[in-house]
Amino acid sequence: MPRSEVAGQTPSRAKEPADGGHRPDDGLRIIRRSWERCNVEYGIDRVANQPPAVVDNPHLVESRDQYGDLVQMARTEMQSLHQQIAGSGYALLLTDASGMILEYVGEDSLKGAFRDAGLLQGAIWDEAHEGTNGIGTCIAESRAVNVFRDQHFRTRHQPLSCSGAPIWDPEGKLLAVLDASTVSASDTPQSQLHTLALVTMSAQLISKTRFTSSFREALILRFHSRPEYVGLINDGALAVTGDGQIIAADHNAIGYLGARNRTDIVGRRISDVLDLQPATLLEHVRRPSMPYWPVYGKGGARFFATVQSSTPDGLAGDRPRARESRPVSRTRQRRFPANLACLAGQDPTMQENIDCAQRVMDREIPILLIGETGTGKELFARAVHEASKRAHRRFVAVNCAAIPESLIESELFGYKPGAFTGAQRGGNKGRVLEADGGTLFLDEIGDMPLELQTRLLRVLEEHEVVPLGGGEPLPVEINLISATNSDLEDKVANGAFREDLYYRLNGICLQLPALRERYDMAEIIHNVLEHELDSREIKISPEAFACLMAYHWPGNLRQLRNVLRTALALCRDGAIRREQLSRELRAMQLDARPGAESDTEVPPAPGRLDAAERSALLAELCRQDWNVTRTAAELDMSRNTLYRKMRKHAITPPS
Repeated sequence: MPRSEVAGQTPSRAKEPADGGHRPDDGLRIIRRSWERCNVEYGIDRVANQPPAVVDNPHLVESRDQYGDLVQMARTEMQSLHQQIAGSGYALLLTDASGMILEYVGEDSLKGAFRDAGLLQGAIWDEAHEGTNGIGTCIAESRAVNVFRDQHFRTRHQPLSCSGAPIWDPEGKLLAVLDASTVSASDTPQSQLHTLALVTMSAQLISKTRFTSSFREALILRFHSRPEYVGLINDGALAVTGDGQIIAADHNAIGYLGARNRTDIVGRRISDVLDLQPATLLEHVRRPSMPYWPVYGKGGARFFATVQSSTPDGLAGDRPRARESRPVSRTRQRRFPANLACLAGQDPTMQENIDCAQRVMDREIPILLIGETGTGKELFARAVHEASKRAHRRFVAVNCAAIPESLIESELFGYKPGAFTGAQRGGNKGRVLEADGGTLFLDEIGDMPLELQTRLLRVLEEHEVVPLGGGEPLPVEINLISATNSDLEDKVANGAFREDLYYRLNGICLQLPALRERYDMAEIIHNVLEHELDSREIKISPEAFACLMAYHWPGNLRQLRNVLRTALALCRDGAIRREQLSRELRAMQLDARPGAESDTEVPPAPGRLDAAERSALLAELCRQDWNVTRTAAELDMSRNTLYRKMRKHAITPPS
């Protein structure tokens, strides 16, 4: 097809919203360039009805393994985005950097139509194969693009409408593409601009999350010229070592600092690009006095900045992490770090919970946490507080089930001097007023007496407190987080909890998964063990680790901490072994191993051989974070053999 036809086939409908400084008419030029590539470089036959190339299943599985962390991270955001576009006929696709589709999130009723259009897992949608399209053109142009109906080069794709946005790796290379597509576009190019904006925001969020989670041993400095944008997807992010060297910079940081590319920033000291010393960064980590503070670029530009660290002292890189069968040494720190990124780990449910909490935490929307005892509800609430704009004010936690019913009213709302016999001479301001300007965390809210529920509702509605003993109402402004392990809806139905208070507390309800349900349970065991270590070098045997992974954990994180503390106290030879674990864990493992009767040294029966093989496989899978490709390589067997053995021993991933 001649070049004049390329221009003639791309009318004014090829428009795109301003994105990252691009002009609205950039979309037209993008489509024209793509058609020229398809015609001149690739020599694609426009009218050929050739179906897309699809890789075989082993190749797809291997690619998904390589992108495992990204797929898990992206799936959570894709599910959240799909809730906004559900019913529109669109589905969301995640591809790797070559354009191969790795993940589909959409209505089940659409899967058949998408498969018929060639939009299925394993299909390759780069420009060289499929011509102009949202995925391939996004890869070729390294930017977000819209491709609407007959803007597709191949005629078989012209019923489609696609919006693709790039996901970047921490080094600034295109890592993947997030795409929203419909197989029967009935909207207009203008209405598709909204879809592109949503996809672009989600892709930026995934890129930002990928960046901040890739440097857990570094300080993450986030900055923007406007304070309200600090901590959001449009801010700039730098990864900085404890001694002040910049080891990574995201796209936004390069632009804000006026650099030509990453090489102008990465490798330099933070004091070379900002009027900021490493000691200042560490000081803000150790003693956060405000959610952000002003910093200045070398050209005089003013920014507002905040710093994040996976550890309270900001020196994570100086401490090795606990791994099974690997020596570890560190100084004990009794307080488990309350950090949102640390709490999220690699678990999709927790990542979605934290994403939702971050979206509402500074919008005066109450948060209700639901979860079993020991799932870390207070830790989660504290992390939300410390990530919010209220971090410089108090976090006040009240356990409604731990305070006697006769005292909870005065404890919460305070009292005037002489309000009752035994009252303190100067009175008591109460926990609600103590949290003024900060966060009030009400644990076990389901156990609050009915009459106090009425008073709490009045406080939340009127933003004022009247202490016991009367007097003028005192204004109060708090961010409220509540938590319970009971069914509040059932309590409402039975008259044990006020319905109006329930709906007032339930601005957003987040279900914290039990430890046994966590996808990243292995990583949690590592982190808790690391936290509990003293100055000794400690290993954990594969068999002991398999016991920890197989147990049901009715007590969740609290029980896990106690088990590991006891095991550390009992171990004598620098290794935690099965014998040092609690009786329940040992019994659980024995029950899970057919033919195993004891741990004494006896000749192995066939049942014990199977049990030993299962234990070894489970331990290595845990050590490799359930990456099948790496595990198979470590065990010197094929992936198919490993899958067959996993089926034989009923081993399934923790997801």
